[in-house]
Amino acid sequence: MTAIDASYAYCRRIARSRAKNFYYSFVLLSKPQKNAMCAMYAFMRFCDDLSDEPGAKAASVERWRGELAEALNGRYSDHPVWPGFHDAVQRYAIPQSYFFDMIDGVLSDFGLRHIETFAQLYDYCYKVASVAGLATIHIFGFCDRQALILAEKCGIAFQLTNILRDVREDAENGRVYLPADDLASFGVTSAEFLTTVPSAAFRSLMTFEVDRARAYYNESRPLLSLVDRRSRSSLWALITIYSRLLDRIRACNFDVLSQRVSLTGFEKSWIVLRALAR
Repeated sequence: MTAIDASYAYCRRIARSRAKNFYYSFVLLSKPQKNAMCAMYAFMRFCDDLSDEPGAKAASVERWRGELAEALNGRYSDHPVWPGFHDAVQRYAIPQSYFFDMIDGVLSDFGLRHIETFAQLYDYCYKVASVAGLATIHIFGFCDRQALILAEKCGIAFQLTNILRDVREDAENGRVYLPADDLASFGVTSAEFLTTVPSAAFRSLMTFEVDRARAYYNESRPLLSLVDRRSRSSLWALITIYSRLLDRIRACNFDVLSQRVSLTGFEKSWIVLRALAR
């Protein structure tokens, strides 16, 4: 087994065990595309883990940035992700700047406690999610550059969904991503994120935020017709899984404080089967 094959095998294991939503859509891709997507995910997963580990320090992320720069030039550290990651970046001509933006997004979490405006939240979502979407459509294939704009919007929709699902968990870690401007508008304090019974004001805030996220899904909808036809079922499955999470948040009357909203494995598998039938 070559170093690249071993690296891809490692990345597939990481994606299979950790990518609770993404991996379901990966199975619809060709083997080279699936390998590339798993490599992208493994890279991003390690970035996130660096910031979430107890006692995590920005210096660890900066070391990872240095390893990234070396790997993109074909010089690998001992970490098994790099050979497959570098192969995928080259194979699909993915702009290298995306990955440095991802690291900037992870670094911003170290000093983040509160976000004041939606403009600040959008910038954060772009760095931690939209650039992943931009990398993904290079793997999927596209011809119209409008796809880049729509992939950015789709990434914003995904990250807003994550933030709304994880309001309580993030607050327990001292992070509040919903803009302070919005909280003030609806008369909600961040302390309420640590309770288990949503108030009427909290539900009103969540209604507003869910509607905002839904608008980004709607804006990005034409992306499906702009990626390569062979990749559309995977993208459809991915969007459907994430947008269904948003629907589930609304269906439970925005109670994300006493429970973690999710889809079952059966539901995600059914979405993949529907994607195959499209």
